[in-house]
Amino acid sequence: MAVSGLIDTGAILALLDRDDRWHNACVEEFARLGLPLLTSSAVLTELFHLVGDRPRDVDAAWTFLRSGAVSVASIDGADLPALNALMVRYRDRPMDFADATLVHLAERESLTSVFTVDHDDFETYRIGGRRRFRVVPLRPPGRR
Repeated sequence: MAVSGLIDTGAILALLDRDDRWHNACVEEFARLGLPLLTSSAVLTELFHLVGDRPRDVDAAWTFLRSGAVSVASIDGADLPALNALMVRYRDRPMDFADATLVHLAERESLTSVFTVDHDDFETYRIGGRRRFRVVPLRPPGRR
């Protein structure tokens, strides 16, 4: 199954939470994206950590994941040196493990688009050390 890009934790949370300041922008962009989007188990771990133990939020996250909109790529022991190298390269940010998995997946799967609200980081990260991400949705005017 061909994927069209990557999806990060913040975009998933914004899609699920009508009160999130990014909700409308994410819903609009999501309707335009080709599906499925690729993510990692690290992103899902972060997602479920952030939704906490609120049953309604947990159920909404599971419903979204089972919808077919997301495909989960495997990260295994062979990927760990590359993840470590990325986290060292971006130590000044610092890059978290979930972001490292997405940058690594972009390199490994030849993807350039990421659906995220984390513009500051993904505008800094480079695919293969050189290529910029296409970050969606666009940052609303006046929002840093």
